[in-house]
Amino acid sequence: MDITIAEAFLPHEDPEATLTFYRDVLGFEVRNDVGYGGMHWITVGPPGQPGTSIVLYPPAASPGITDDERRTIAEMMAKGTFTMINLATPDLDGTFEKLQASNVEIVQEPTEQPYGRRDCAVRDPAGNLIRINELR
Repeated sequence: MDITIAEAFLPHEDPEATLTFYRDVLGFEVRNDVGYGGMHWITVGPPGQPGTSIVLYPPAASPGITDDERRTIAEMMAKGTFTMINLATPDLDGTFEKLQASNVEIVQEPTEQPYGRRDCAVRDPAGNLIRINELR
């Protein structure tokens, strides 16, 4: 089989804050921005990797979930426990310095993990946990 990861989905609630974080702070390209019914689906991705994207979606648009489930999702997003994504960089310290200078929410400074990885963690404006691994 020849399978690749095309898109990962992360929820967001504020299109402007989301664009600022993913485009201006992380340096991702905006590949699509679709508005419908007062909501926005924003697709971003790393430059030079056109086949890999993150779709930032409005959780209220998820079909088939109940109002109680929507409230639970909103509560989990507010606590930063709903979802996460791992990214990677060859320069973890430089990346972390830029994140810190951008006043993002820092969860963990660069740390050597017991499982053999060095990483840091931040939250995006929606509370999604973003771990950034150092490529070795």
